[in-house]
Amino acid sequence: MQFLSRWESQRLSTTTRGIPLVDGLPIEEIAGQNWQPCRGDLALPALTLDEAAFAANRDLFLRWCESAGVSVAPHAKTPMSPELARSLREAGAWGTTVANMNGERRLLLANEIGGLAAGRRLGALLGAYPDVEFHAFADSPAAVAALAEAARIAGRGELSVLVELGAGRAGARDRAAVEATITAVLAADGLLLGGVATYEGAVATPDADETMRAIAALMERTIAAFVLVRHAAPGRPLIISAGGSAYFDVVARAVAPSAQADGNASVLLRSGALFFADHGIYARAFAELDRRGGLVIDGARHSAAEGFQPALTLWAEVLSRPEASLAIAGFGMRDASFDQGLPVPLRAFRDGVAQQGLAETLSVTRLNDQHAFLSIAPDSTLAVGDVIAFGISHPCTCLDRWRVVLGLDADGVVTRILPTQFG
Repeated sequence: MQFLSRWESQRLSTTTRGIPLVDGLPIEEIAGQNWQPCRGDLALPALTLDEAAFAANRDLFLRWCESAGVSVAPHAKTPMSPELARSLREAGAWGTTVANMNGERRLLLANEIGGLAAGRRLGALLGAYPDVEFHAFADSPAAVAALAEAARIAGRGELSVLVELGAGRAGARDRAAVEATITAVLAADGLLLGGVATYEGAVATPDADETMRAIAALMERTIAAFVLVRHAAPGRPLIISAGGSAYFDVVARAVAPSAQADGNASVLLRSGALFFADHGIYARAFAELDRRGGLVIDGARHSAAEGFQPALTLWAEVLSRPEASLAIAGFGMRDASFDQGLPVPLRAFRDGVAQQGLAETLSVTRLNDQHAFLSIAPDSTLAVGDVIAFGISHPCTCLDRWRVVLGLDADGVVTRILPTQFG
């Protein structure tokens, strides 16, 4: 983990958002500072991770996976944090899903890589890490050719290829495209058939019933493609991979029976955002999951909406109250996700003391680059300098704005720093 060792050798300072010290501080001394964002100890805005909520989400989902007879390779593109990816793997995850290489040792590359130039770059990476177990997606002979080039450059004899089915974005669209991809893999040096893959979130629509029909059709196509791959690769362990953070239960019910009947195949989900949950898109997704029957673990039903707890909090200070019904907070589009809904005020603090009932009267109406516009009641007691904790919607597009996330313990004290690897 060269990236982490590089961070560990640095002193954190105000050049990193959230860090209040001009002179800097070694990473290993973070826990001893007793920083609490609610008191304004950090250089706000700052993004924090509730360590207990993250661990509880992890444990709940891994229990469900075991009960459902599936495995998970969490998509690292959500946090891009080597520490969190490693913690999930150590807790029982199969490995890590990536959209590009990131330093783990068991990887599922859930993306077509591009053309031959991309194949040469991937091959150079694989050659530098010969002990990495690697599986990649392909949906066409051209994608297979790029992976064959990677295998050649890396000197690999058995690079695993999953035939990707798709609708809405990448992925083979019909049986002819699946058969052409299988044929290309069989004809290529250095490649072998590793299974099939798809992503059901790409067919989701605002209509719940239409979404279920579209996912069911995609799963049927995926199972049919798996039959073709099995016929072409008899006796080989195969993977059926699908499942994001919103419809993983639907995917497991659809494809797990086929894997179990095969006897030499496994279902590998790629859920990543659910470990963080949120106050928006995934809160709504978990409520929908409960309407579908909830999380069934060892025969008992559990509420997804109650079980998965939001782990990310964005902290910001009130900078101005220029009008009776308007306040300006110190964060904006550079700090928070807004593609699936605006941040939600959760709690307000003054000098570290919670102001009961105050946050419930606030709402974020729009964002500039670095400012949030809050609608407030004209008689609100909200004041300049108050610190507000915000919930976010869509962890993937919030975390990518931060070089570091600060871990919080149950008392709201910063315990560690979690560097991210966004470019």
